[in-house]
Amino acid sequence: MIFTIPNLISMIRIGMVPVFVWLLLGRDSPTAAGWLLAVIGGTDWIDGFLARRLDQVSEVGKFLDPAADRLAVAAAVIGGWISGHLPWPISLAIIVREVVIITGAIVVGITSRAKIDVRYIGKLATLGVYFALPAFLVASGTDTAWLEWAAWAVAIPSLILYYVVAFQYVGDMRRILRQDGAVSSPG
Repeated sequence: MIFTIPNLISMIRIGMVPVFVWLLLGRDSPTAAGWLLAVIGGTDWIDGFLARRLDQVSEVGKFLDPAADRLAVAAAVIGGWISGHLPWPISLAIIVREVVIITGAIVVGITSRAKIDVRYIGKLATLGVYFALPAFLVASGTDTAWLEWAAWAVAIPSLILYYVVAFQYVGDMRRILRQDGAVSSPG
C-alpha cells in the first residue's frame, strides 16, 4: 500500500518543506514561514489519524511520516538559526538531540534491521516543538512579545521531554543491539 491518502498527505508535507525554506530564507518572511510550519506540523496528526481510521497504515507511511517531521524540524531549526529568527539555544538543543537519535536509528536499522517504536512522550514533545518553532518565527516577524514568551514557555518543557524520550530511545537502541550481539555488555 504505497498510494494511500495518509501517504499522499506525508508527501505533500515533505513538498512543503522547500516552500518553507524559500519563505524563510529567500523572501525573509518569518511570519509566513512560521504559519506554513504550523500547517506542516498540524497535518502530522492528520496523516496518522487517517492511516488508522481508514486502515491504511503502511510500511511506506511509517517511513514517510517521521521523515516529513525530521525534514520540517531540521529546515526550521537550521533555517531559523541561520536567519536569526530562532534563539540559538533552542536550535542547538534540537540539533544535538536529532543527530544522536538519527545516528542511533541508522545504526540499529543497518545492524539489526529493526525500527525503534515511537513513544507517546515523543509525540507529546514533538507537538510542543511544532508549536514553539512556528511561534518563535511568527513572533520574530511580527515583533509580538507575548507570542515569543509563549514560545519559550512551551519550548523549555518540550525540550525536556524531547531529551527524556531521547534517553529512552537510546536505551531501546542498546537493548536491540545487545540482543543481536552487535554491542557487548560493559564488563
